[in-house]
Amino acid sequence: MKKSLSARITSWLETTSGLNFTVYTAISAFCLYTCIFALRKTFGVGIYEGMAIWGVSYKVWMVVSQVIGYMISKFIGIKVVSEHTAEGRAKGILIMVSAASISWLFFAITPQPYNLIFLFFNGLPLGMVWGMVFAYLEGRRFTEVLGASLSVSFIFSAGFAKTVGGYTMIHWGTSEFWMPFVSACLFFPPLVLFLWMLNRVPPPNEEDERLRTKRSPMMGPERVKFSMTFLPGLILLVLTYTLLTVFREFRDNFSAEIWQSLGYGDKPEIFTITEVPVALTVLIIIGSLMVIKKNYKALIVNHIMVLIGFIMVGISTWAFEKEWISAPAWMILIGMGLYFGYIQFNSIFFDRLIATFKYVSTVGFLIYIADSVGYVGSVSILMYKEFGQPDLSWLSFFKSTGYFISVAGSLLIILSLVYFRKKFKTEYGPAV
Repeated sequence: MKKSLSARITSWLETTSGLNFTVYTAISAFCLYTCIFALRKTFGVGIYEGMAIWGVSYKVWMVVSQVIGYMISKFIGIKVVSEHTAEGRAKGILIMVSAASISWLFFAITPQPYNLIFLFFNGLPLGMVWGMVFAYLEGRRFTEVLGASLSVSFIFSAGFAKTVGGYTMIHWGTSEFWMPFVSACLFFPPLVLFLWMLNRVPPPNEEDERLRTKRSPMMGPERVKFSMTFLPGLILLVLTYTLLTVFREFRDNFSAEIWQSLGYGDKPEIFTITEVPVALTVLIIIGSLMVIKKNYKALIVNHIMVLIGFIMVGISTWAFEKEWISAPAWMILIGMGLYFGYIQFNSIFFDRLIATFKYVSTVGFLIYIADSVGYVGSVSILMYKEFGQPDLSWLSFFKSTGYFISVAGSLLIILSLVYFRKKFKTEYGPAV
């Protein structure tokens, strides 16, 4: 009996070389999440100038409404994603992205400010999609490359989605309110195709499990046991990730205002021009970590890379203020520093942590703990900016935040490094 196309692709992936498997899976994951991320972020290119509610910018309310939905979704995901099995994964993703897309239609046709509720309903389903997509990639000997390929999609898409959204407004005459839905319609068909492609990928094989530890859904008691086993280190890592999330969300959601302050408000292509080199650099450097076979050594390198990233954020901001580098160069360097840490937490950092201590579990649980707290921080910093520093420009606030996370983040990741080195030596003796 002749096999279907789906079965033939899965069979080929099970028997082909590691290079072919990696290329196919990496491209599928990258393209899929590029489309998914665009369903959330195209609105960021809009300025919504002159609109305010209770003295607060309308766009700030947009960001807050969406982030609250996204944040709640992360708390729900601690249970749902960590317990989720592979069988309904693709269907679950499709339902959630469909709901997020439809929310943009209701946002466009509902009068302001009542349409803000649909930002909440856009963020609510999308918050759980990341963990489901990453579940296709974790626990493999090629997870560094696959995870980095998936993660850099939201660096590239953060710029590409805004470029597409800006293009529809400038060249098609689309309003700021219809632009997110029009963009969603453009991204949805390829999203379905790439989801179908990724769903053909077979689960990790015996060699993957030998090198990276078996991955398994985690029920409530298992999640509690894991958390208590690594509690001090997890607290340090979650706080580190919260700083990265706050800075990344601020840079992403208000990049249009920042670029406008820098004199690039009429150049929508600047979003893609500055994000592509960031995405490529991060992909190459993080993907190259797969050559480190010993999981403990890789975990140490992961910490060091996050530290380097924090230092880059502070130094590049200082260099920009001294006028030693241009605005685009600053945004590229600050993006690299930010994503050296942020990408790792969303892909390989927790994967190597699990493999180092040979703990049967799932990365989704750890990512969603970190994400849930991270987005609480993101909402808090927006409220502080609007109510605590209302007269401070977005650009000035962005630079001040960069200095703060550079210093605080460096301290936290150093303490985490000390903790996990000590814990590993306690359990396994001196590292080889």
